[in-house]
Amino acid sequence: MSFHLHFDESDLLRCRFALSPLWETQAAVRTLLRPGRHSYHQPWLRRVREAAEGLDLRPLWSLMPEGGHNPDFLCPPPLGPYASFEEEIAGVRAIDSRLVREDLALALAGQPGALDSPAGRALLADPERTLHESAALLERAWHTLVEPDWPRLRALLEADIAYHSRRLAEVGFARLLGELSHQLSWTDSTLTLAGMRGRHSRVLGGQGLVLMPSVFAWPDVISGYEPPWLPAVIYPARGIGGLWAEPADRTPQALARLLGRNRADVLCALDEPAGPSALAHRLGLAASSVSDHLSVLRAAGLLTSRRYGHQVLYERTPLGTALAVPEH
Repeated sequence: MSFHLHFDESDLLRCRFALSPLWETQAAVRTLLRPGRHSYHQPWLRRVREAAEGLDLRPLWSLMPEGGHNPDFLCPPPLGPYASFEEEIAGVRAIDSRLVREDLALALAGQPGALDSPAGRALLADPERTLHESAALLERAWHTLVEPDWPRLRALLEADIAYHSRRLAEVGFARLLGELSHQLSWTDSTLTLAGMRGRHSRVLGGQGLVLMPSVFAWPDVISGYEPPWLPAVIYPARGIGGLWAEPADRTPQALARLLGRNRADVLCALDEPAGPSALAHRLGLAASSVSDHLSVLRAAGLLTSRRYGHQVLYERTPLGTALAVPEH
């Protein structure tokens, strides 16, 4: 089965990339619900297990049926390409309670008996209370589960957007979609997302499309949001395989002896483009020290840099990659 999103010329002009800390938060909550499906995130799951036990996530889990409708009000499309969590959660709290009730009814209808259960009736009877309790729990989940790692996650997501924005300019929209995921294809002004449960079709009608890389959505590609929300496609970000690796796991000892441990760790951590603050957080080093290492590595021809948004991203040159990832 598949989802079909139908474009016209004005939709193509309104396609954009964005990232969303709120999306990552609810997706992290979902990862805790079904941990066995997320092999790349096992190091994170082990690390947050104790902290997660202090959160009662059951009210959110009850709204996350596998294969059914998940309420869009939990994570509306991001307000801009780099909205903060605080801005996004304020937007959630401002959602009209009528929209919340309709969204809840759709989610409960996909769960046998949920609409007529005492819990389901309670949710529908006071959607405003459901909204604010859900927002409060998402906020606690953000601070506990995601915010400590957000510099690392944001760097990965921003690097993905930078890479795919460049690819969009090089190869065009149709080919880019196939590079985002093998589940995506483009034919006759229609974006098809294969491998879904059921059939779904939506005419975008000039609203365009938001393309969102995600860390915790892996391995799924998700066609998000029903009217009146802006449509979005959420896809796994590049570089997730090395996201949780520690520096000692990736730095060859010979390279550490040649460059020094910290400088070698900086070089080897750049599997994806990243900025100084994200690298400092990931490696447990002072930001000033990381900036010095980046300058030396760049001067030696091992890195290049470019400005993207509010920060400078560094990435390895072919020579830097040859040193950091030697052939065995």
